[in-house]
Amino acid sequence: MNAGPHRGAFEPFFLPAAYGERFCIFHPATAPERGSLVYLHPFAEEMNKSRRMAALQSRMLAASGIAVLQIDLLGCGDSSGELRDASWPLWRQDVQLGVQWLAGRTSGKVGLWGLRLGALLALDAARDCDPAPNHFVLWQPVTSGEQFLTQFLRLRVATGMIASGVASTSTQDLRNELKAGTLLEIAGYDLTPALASSIDALKLAELAPRGARVNWFEVVAEAGRPLPPASRRIADAWTAEGVDVGTYAIAGERFWNTIEIAECPGLLAETTRLLAPPLR
Repeated sequence: MNAGPHRGAFEPFFLPAAYGERFCIFHPATAPERGSLVYLHPFAEEMNKSRRMAALQSRMLAASGIAVLQIDLLGCGDSSGELRDASWPLWRQDVQLGVQWLAGRTSGKVGLWGLRLGALLALDAARDCDPAPNHFVLWQPVTSGEQFLTQFLRLRVATGMIASGVASTSTQDLRNELKAGTLLEIAGYDLTPALASSIDALKLAELAPRGARVNWFEVVAEAGRPLPPASRRIADAWTAEGVDVGTYAIAGERFWNTIEIAECPGLLAETTRLLAPPLR
């Protein structure tokens, strides 16, 4: 166990899983326990940029009575393998494994907390989890896997432009290469055709978690701004389908996409306030 000033104890460990081990950090509740969450990180470099925020939020929640398990998916972070070894079905299995592990060490229902692509994974994998998660925390969820993949492919296009001064390829060219079975190296990550195809097909609108509570947080540029229109439409459609959705727009930096490691204190505070209000 380790602890820092004003921070609760946490436990890093390796969890046996398919094709090796998954690196995990467990933050046990240090106040009367009132729930638990499995944290699912975003994709590629967004994961690294978000590590500090994930750690800060996990410690704040644990101090408020919510245990958190952070898990590095197959081929990511300090877990076994490389991204080329990963697939969406194997990541779904990692989520199921994390939920089972956390359910065995905490009381009550386990929820899922996902950031960016991790939010889509949380909603998709929850369907096969046992026990079934009864609540979700979504931080800046990706609304379209197709748009997200296109943005990721643009990193490869930009690299080529920097090297040659002209655009030598396009995102459509790269998509064609993937469809032909070519593995692509993008910003230091090896993207397989299978994983790209799985991401491409994801649509947040189709993953409504009926019967569950959803706390949906978006980081916006200025206080008072609403959720982006695409997010608002999906949240409203979910509500119409009977999903218990709460949406919150928080002013701050888009920490998963900054050059330097950044924090969003407002997001930390509001997430903690809504998930773990003071006991009365």
